[in-house]
Amino acid sequence: MQEVKTIAAAYGGSGSTILLLKENATLRAFKDVRPKRFRIIDFATHALMAGNLPGLAEPSIVLTPDGQDKPPLLSMSQVASLELDADLVILSGCNTAASDLGSYNEGLSGLARAFLHAGARALLVSHWSVDSRATVAVMTRFAAADRRTAGSRHWADALKQAMLAMIRDPILQHPVFWAPFVVVGG
Repeated sequence: MQEVKTIAAAYGGSGSTILLLKENATLRAFKDVRPKRFRIIDFATHALMAGNLPGLAEPSIVLTPDGQDKPPLLSMSQVASLELDADLVILSGCNTAASDLGSYNEGLSGLARAFLHAGARALLVSHWSVDSRATVAVMTRFAAADRRTAGSRHWADALKQAMLAMIRDPILQHPVFWAPFVVVGG
């Protein structure tokens, strides 16, 4: 939750910012806020690859159940049907860019491709399972680096700065903590 709040503050946190946290982070709430009007969208939640759950045929983002969404997933096909006008979509969960053929295969997941199809111009995604604490560090450092450049939208440079900061951190310097993340598009 702190990750989302920090990123929201970095990108203005103005009246045009809407945070869907905890019990409010439902599929219905996401659709109700009309995501097309946001330039930056951040999903700080789990992501699943096809097959991670029995019967799960496509990659999905896990949201909060609201009693109506069964299961509470934003699937690749639902993402592809969205109309977005986002400069950046941040998907800080595990495997959000992993190939649909499984980890360690080349390619870009259907989930990431679906966001690009829906109108996202850039994505910040992960290629494999990520450590939660390290993910918060990468994402918040990314937003801080972008803020230092006055939101110039040089996403790859902001990610590079976040990674360099982690390399200098004795606890998070190992590549397993920062290497899964990549900017796509831009």
